Amino acid sequence: MSKSFQHIALITATLLLASCGGGGSADKAAEGSTATTEETTTAAAAPAPAAATSAAAPTADSTDTLDGTTLASLTPDVAHGKTIFAQCKACHAVEAGKNMVGPSLAGIVGRAAGSVAGFSYSNANKNSGITWTPEKMFQYLEKPARVVPGTKMAFAGLSKAQDRADVIAYLKAPN
Repeated sequence: MSKSFQHIALITATLLLASCGGGGSADKAAEGSTATTEETTTAAAAPAPAAATSAAAPTADSTDTLDGTTLASLTPDVAHGKTIFAQCKACHAVEAGKNMVGPSLAGIVGRAAGSVAGFSYSNANKNSGITWTPEKMFQYLEKPARVVPGTKMAFAGLSKAQDRADVIAYLKAPN
């Protein structure tokens, strides 16, 4: 693979990861795209500092959210969930057996964390003891690293409760 192709691939990956971050702008991603391959790889692989977690990690059976909203208090919209899920498609598929950077999310509701065959999960995810109930997914999608400290999922989360509820409804719907 040529150096220029590798650089283009690196820039593309950086922009995709930035789009998953939920809070960064494309301009910030573009500014960071001048980093060397080593700098980008190191930054992407580095765990978030402990100070970045603003609240204590919940237990596996807890469904507390940072914003205090409950899934039951919202009316989900599957169509809007599909639109929001578009940012997740950079890493996840909804087709069974199609693992990408992240595991397939087909049938995720009711499944044990870290259990998709053929996907290499972090030990934190595999050993979390989590079953992906809609309520647990609602909490996780708000801030994944809070729910599964040590996860390798590079996603800041969805701050809007309605967006989380809609994505969960989309994942529960037949795709």
